[in-house]
This record gives sequence, C-alpha cells and structure tokens, in this order.
Amino acid sequence: MHITEQKIIKTLQGVIDPELNIDIYTLGLIYEIQTDSDGGIAVTMTLTTPFCPYGNEIVTAVEDALWELKPAGVTVDIVFEPPWKPPEALRKTLGI
Repeated sequence: MHITEQKIIKTLQGVIDPELNIDIYTLGLIYEIQTDSDGGIAVTMTLTTPFCPYGNEIVTAVEDALWELKPAGVTVDIVFEPPWKPPEALRKTLGI
C-alpha cells in the first residue's frame, strides 16, 4: 500500500509540541517529506531551537506516529539550517 504525502502530513499534524501546544506541521518544523519505492518514509525536520528541551520527545513522537502508517522504514533527520522561523500564518495567529 502506497503511503501518500497527505496521509503523512495528517499524521504529523497529530504530533504536538509539548512546549507550544501546537502541532509540529503547523509550527513549520517539517522541512521535507519523502517516500521511497520500497514504502519507507523519510522526514527532514527541525526544532524550535537547537537546545529544545523536548527535542528527543518530539523525535520519538514523530517516529512512533509514522510507524502507525506501517511503512517499510522510518528515518527522521534533524537539521538546524535553515533556522526555524514560524510561518507567517502562525505568527499572525500568535500575534507576533
């Protein structure tokens, strides 16, 4: 069964940043989603800061959520370039 990018996005919207109480996709923490022909999922993402106290917890939550889609494999790469910047719509919502 092919796992669509839309299904992955919906799954990632269920992962909540414990500090901000907003899902990681809306926060703009997801930079790239890839699927391969073997059914694997690879996600490139960032954290709000390199010193995020919940970083390990968030990565584990992402991996656990993606495994629920029953892929052949899951890879989550954390990057800090470019640095995280809240998306414009989120900044407006938060009034920043």
